[in-house]
Amino acid sequence: MTLRRFKQLALIALLALIATAARAQDATPGRAGSPLSTGYTFSERTGEALYANICQACHMPDGKGATGAGTYPSLADNKNLAAAGYPVAVVVNGQRGMPPIGEMMNDDQVAAVVNYVRTHFGNHYQDAVTAADVKAVRH
Repeated sequence: MTLRRFKQLALIALLALIATAARAQDATPGRAGSPLSTGYTFSERTGEALYANICQACHMPDGKGATGAGTYPSLADNKNLAAAGYPVAVVVNGQRGMPPIGEMMNDDQVAAVVNYVRTHFGNHYQDAVTAADVKAVRH
C-alpha cells in the first residue's frame, strides 16, 4: 500500500468517525446540530464552520490539541502558524498523522480555515491567506 493510499484511507476513517460523532450529538434531545457535508467535498464555507465540523475532532474545540491514541498538536498560541504558508501546506498536503484534508476543500475553504486558526485560540496573525496563496501551494 502506498503512503498516498494509506492517507486516503485514514482520511475516510476519520470522516466516518466525525460523522458518527456528529449524528450521536444531533440525536441528543434539545440540541441543534449543524448539517454534515456529503460526498468527497466539504460544504462548509466559513473558517469557523470548517474548524468546528472537521478540525476540532482532533485539535479539540479550544484548539489545544490532545494526546491519547495519537498526538494532535495544539493550535493555540502556535508560533508555527506565523508563516502563513506553513498551515496552508499542512492542510493541503498533510503531515505525519494528518491526512491531506485540503484535497476535500476548494482554495477558498482552505484559506478560510487557515485564516480562522491563525486569528483564534490566542493566535493573532493578521496577514490573511488568499485562495491564490492556496492555489500556489497546490501546484
